[in-house]
Amino acid sequence: MRFNRAITPVKVLSFDLDDTLYNNHPIIKAALQAQFDHLATIEQWHAKGPNYWRECRNHIGETQPELQSDVTKWRQVALRYGFAQLGFSDRQAQEYANAAYKAFADARSNIVVSDDVLELLAQLREKYTLIAITNGNVEIEKFNLKGEFDLVLQAGPHGEAKPSRALFDKACALLEVKPSDILHIGDSLDTDVQGANNAGCYSVWLDNQDCAYNYKGLADIEITDIMQLKLLVN
Repeated sequence: MRFNRAITPVKVLSFDLDDTLYNNHPIIKAALQAQFDHLATIEQWHAKGPNYWRECRNHIGETQPELQSDVTKWRQVALRYGFAQLGFSDRQAQEYANAAYKAFADARSNIVVSDDVLELLAQLREKYTLIAITNGNVEIEKFNLKGEFDLVLQAGPHGEAKPSRALFDKACALLEVKPSDILHIGDSLDTDVQGANNAGCYSVWLDNQDCAYNYKGLADIEITDIMQLKLLVN
């Protein structure tokens, strides 16, 4: 654990979910495959070729850019658009879109968080209020993080996606705490660290992804393994 800046005592630990508390790469890959397999059973969609989903998603992202902060709604609207373009009625397009999204969502939340991480959260909960702030569309009530957090905020339904400060501001309002009472932990410099810094919260960067980031600011704390957070209870 490396401290880049001194921090004052905090009351709340805020967690990103994907790639912070579990490896999301195989999960999202399986979810995308589940959606692809489902859509391949529909003759009209299959006939459009393997790039049709990407074309629909990109079209909605370009024509309704406000949806890019709500990945769930973006996917749902793009699916409905795709079926409408194939000539389905509004009712049929909605029904087919709902079924395709369900195939994706069921696989998307097929997650098992390790016992070590659950034990870490239990230890941290003895000293801090635990919350989750995520840009993702995982349904936390469907797997074994259910009940682990006092508050879960998702981009879209609860506010603009990180690095906007909106979700952090909402957490402060709901918990009746100051931004400096919150320490946010996440794997992305661009969303988690930049978002927390924007909001005046403290930030922990979990440096566990082999990728380049655009954000040049510093996290207050850097770790390479989520289990290093045990030091926060000592």
